[in-house]
Amino acid sequence: MEDLRAIIQKLLDGEVSPEQAEQLLKADYIERVGNVAQLDLQRCARTGIPEIIFAETKTVPILLEITKSFVEKKGYAIITRIGDEQRNAIEEHFGNDDSITIDSNIPARLMVVQRRDFHVPHTGGTVGIITAGSSDIPVAEEARLVCEYMGCTTMTAYDVGVAGLHRIFGPLKDMVAQKIDAIVVCAGMEGTLPGLVASLVDVLVIAVPTSSGYGHGGRGEGALTTMLQSCVPGLVVVNIDNGVGAGAAAAIVANQMASLRMDR
Repeated sequence: MEDLRAIIQKLLDGEVSPEQAEQLLKADYIERVGNVAQLDLQRCARTGIPEIIFAETKTVPILLEITKSFVEKKGYAIITRIGDEQRNAIEEHFGNDDSITIDSNIPARLMVVQRRDFHVPHTGGTVGIITAGSSDIPVAEEARLVCEYMGCTTMTAYDVGVAGLHRIFGPLKDMVAQKIDAIVVCAGMEGTLPGLVASLVDVLVIAVPTSSGYGHGGRGEGALTTMLQSCVPGLVVVNIDNGVGAGAAAAIVANQMASLRMDR
């Protein structure tokens, strides 16, 4: 943290203006973890999006070291696509520390490790998270977690797809009544639901194709094609199973809308 302290000292000494200090603080600040990782600790300050640990291809020792660095430096660590062995190692390391909380969502392969005194400041942004089926929930939970750690409030409606079309109208009415700022819709199979939702609301809808499905067009390819070919104007699409990207995009929109409301 020497660089951060140096910037603050320069500001106190009058060597840089507040505007210059802000720019310096938003510049890259990298924490090295051995020779295997460089953590972008100031990403949230620059972009509003926290750095998120993708666990799937990491060894247990590497993941543990990265997690420890994030908790120490930032107060929390968000981990996605985590496996059982990795989860067990993190729980064993942090489990006896009363100053740390561990929140594990096993079906969604998510884990958050954070200090008890860490709190995410609320921005006033609100995001709706919808899934077509229950198989899409793990991806939706990634989006929800990212939105909430970007300061947004979320509303969820799961398993409301077009196989029972009547199910979507109640939750969607509630979201509109709450004046949500953006909606993330996760769907596999043929991927119809996001286009339907986008045709009914006046906020940005972000479509997430999920890898549920079978046969020709399975693994999310059919859903992705449907979403990309949608005739509904304004619908935007992220890659297959990219709940993190969808959540980040929705939260950016929601936080900008919240900022505009506060400026009025």
